[in-house]
Amino acid sequence: MNYPRKVIIGDITVRDGYQHEEKFIPTHAKLWMLEQLLLAGFKNIEVTNFGNPRGMPQFSDADDLFKKIRTSKKVSHLLADASLTAITIREKAVERAIQAKLEGYGPDRILLMVSTSESHHIKNSGLSLKDYWKMAETQIKKAHDAGIKVNGTVSTIWGCPIEGPTDLNKAIDYTQRWFDIGADDVEHADHDGSASPDRVYRYYSMLQEKVGMTEKQIVHFHTTRGWGLANVLAALQAGMTHYESTMGGIGGQPANFVDGIPVAGTGSYYYKDPNLVGLVSTEDLVVMLDEMGIETNLDIDKVLEIGAMNERIVGRRLRSEAIKNGRIPKSLTGR
Repeated sequence: MNYPRKVIIGDITVRDGYQHEEKFIPTHAKLWMLEQLLLAGFKNIEVTNFGNPRGMPQFSDADDLFKKIRTSKKVSHLLADASLTAITIREKAVERAIQAKLEGYGPDRILLMVSTSESHHIKNSGLSLKDYWKMAETQIKKAHDAGIKVNGTVSTIWGCPIEGPTDLNKAIDYTQRWFDIGADDVEHADHDGSASPDRVYRYYSMLQEKVGMTEKQIVHFHTTRGWGLANVLAALQAGMTHYESTMGGIGGQPANFVDGIPVAGTGSYYYKDPNLVGLVSTEDLVVMLDEMGIETNLDIDKVLEIGAMNERIVGRRLRSEAIKNGRIPKSLTGR
């Protein structure tokens, strides 16, 4: 098997993971998670979403959380080498991020997003693709002027929960377009677990051939149908080196119900059962990579400890197998 000897894992538990929870995760619990992730060696972390909290009350503490992590004494020595991201789908969210940056606590990086499916894109952003591209080009320039890097995400690459099958070639074109208008890196998102390993390998092979810039391409898989780690293996074989995941494999969609209150959330195609949706588990991913001899520069034992605590924070058993079964021993146990 032919795959990279070293990869970078970004953890997005506090944003993408907690957005699906139907209870508000306390700000100090989110802060604890961010601190522990940094201490475990993660350098790329999603913190929050600067979008309107009326539709996503899980992120009503966005500014407070950023202020707390920026002033945390536990991780002050690590922040200079870390990249903290906020999601900013629309203009007002970008403006919030820029203002926070000017006030000294804002994100290092923001995320804008297009879907290859027009229906999904309009549902997610409220704009047509034509209008969104125009808006994104303007906002990227504003963010760069404020010293903020910009990720351009391409979603629904392998399928759309509204329209169904999608065209892989369109995602390749959108990737190049992000770079053409100034994006610093691009995330490639399997929005709903539609990707199968054969098409994952095909897509990332196409990406390598037509766009390249492997170090600026980020792999993002859901594992709705249980294929998440198989898809990671396919992406590894295509030479991809940057991945995203969540503790316990949680997340995926903004909840429609938070602390007993119905909210807008995702909308009509929201998964009612949180165990039916989610990302690749960080714990399982790093243990698998370790067994494969692929370097992550992470404290794997600490990652498993964080995962176990995350189950207590969320209040239920999550998807990680590694926190149940642990790592595979590297030497004889003597028992």
